[in-house]
Amino acid sequence: MPRRATKQSDDPALEDPAIATPSTTPRKSRKAMKVEETEVVAISTKSPGTRTSRATKQVYKEESESEEELIESPKKSSAKLKINRVKSKVVVEEKPKPKAAKRKAKAEDDENEGADAEEKKVTKKRKTKEEKEAEAMPLAARTAIGTLKHAMHIGVQNSINNSLHIGGNAFALFLKSQRKWTSPPLAPEARDQFKAFCLEHKYDAAKHVLPHGSYLVNLAQPDPEKADQAYNCFLDDLQRCETLSIKLYNFHPGSSGGNPRPEAIARIAAQLNKAHKATRTVVTVLENMAGAGNIIGSTWEDLRDIIALVEDKSRVGVCIDTCHSFAAGYDLRSPEAFKKTMDSFSEIVGMSYLKALHLNDSKTPLSSNRDLHANIGTGFLGLRAFHNVVNFSPFQDLPMVLETPIDKKGADGKSVEDKGVWAAEIKLLESLVGADAGTKDFQEEEQRLQDIGAEERKKFQGQVDKKKQKTLDTMFKKTSPKKKTKAKKADDGEEDGSEGGCSH
Repeated sequence: MPRRATKQSDDPALEDPAIATPSTTPRKSRKAMKVEETEVVAISTKSPGTRTSRATKQVYKEESESEEELIESPKKSSAKLKINRVKSKVVVEEKPKPKAAKRKAKAEDDENEGADAEEKKVTKKRKTKEEKEAEAMPLAARTAIGTLKHAMHIGVQNSINNSLHIGGNAFALFLKSQRKWTSPPLAPEARDQFKAFCLEHKYDAAKHVLPHGSYLVNLAQPDPEKADQAYNCFLDDLQRCETLSIKLYNFHPGSSGGNPRPEAIARIAAQLNKAHKATRTVVTVLENMAGAGNIIGSTWEDLRDIIALVEDKSRVGVCIDTCHSFAAGYDLRSPEAFKKTMDSFSEIVGMSYLKALHLNDSKTPLSSNRDLHANIGTGFLGLRAFHNVVNFSPFQDLPMVLETPIDKKGADGKSVEDKGVWAAEIKLLESLVGADAGTKDFQEEEQRLQDIGAEERKKFQGQVDKKKQKTLDTMFKKTSPKKKTKAKKADDGEEDGSEGGCSH
């Protein structure tokens, strides 16, 4: 049996003693100055134009500390909020207070200073060796024998340890920051460690490591300056792949931006040809898309047309995303529907170009053209679709990447990542290999997962139905009574004329 595998200030004003250290016994004609400490929180997203609000008016900054925290957006799994916390001491103006009020304020200041002193004494508790070891313990063991290579998105740093942690025998990763066009070069230490760990833990970087391209890149970009920017970012990733001995590189084809589709497809192929000549071994893998807006790659024909224009056919391939396929109208749910979809892919694109898969359920129904991933078995695809996938012989030994949601709300209401979700889904998918979908156990598990996602499916089905109705209302908008009468008269005249014509 084949091997089984499982499836990222200085301020000059402060130097003036009269300003920095106000007198404790100010004259009546002078205004008292008080130093207060406040926390200013700035929230921004990847989208430009986000505004920052401040709770207090800052006269000038005395000292500042900053930290950054990343949290997942509740609206999109791919979107992230960036929170910059700036602790500043600011100077504000106060009106002179009566003596009694001054004494009370001084007492409060003394109390606050004492509390601040106590707070400074509190240090963050370090994790013990036992706690660190417990966190590093595998959530699931890697399967030694099998046919599947399941993976998940993780970063270059500690990528192999993260894969081991959830029982994966293959993995996907981002090679650099997804928010920047340019990033620092890959450190030689990171390169050497990656290669050593692959060798030590028996990961084949050439076959079962699948980096994901930057979401910023659009190879169909018609603007010359922006096209060069996209190409340089794309090429940098390919060069990083070759530095790490990675052979497969998955990316989104791009968007036409409203320009003619054939021209956009030709630009994508031209950029690929240019990148292939600048590198030696990496295979550029086109991911099929859900079909929203002007996105290229939602049909097998799009993928076929790009490949047809690529000069070196050995350097191009395809990654099928189950959610994207379903959203684009390719059904995978029943054995018959799955066969029809895969037969069409084989005829139009060619099975020899298939290099990888992304396994995701869909929060939205068939042909919705919405890219919304759901956990395996909980969406509109359902468990039976993934039974079809993992038992399809041409898919065996291909890297299968999980991009399912792993965010869960903690007791405090905050969203936290739970990688145990991926560990459980890897084992679930493995259990489907060779399983009989007609058994009671399978059907009970199928129903259990559907029950979990019932509310979410209902929500998104409602959104899709509402959109369809709106489209229908626009297409078949009721005409006003005046226009209706005019149309009726015109119809009557045509009928009378035709009848008269026939009477002669």
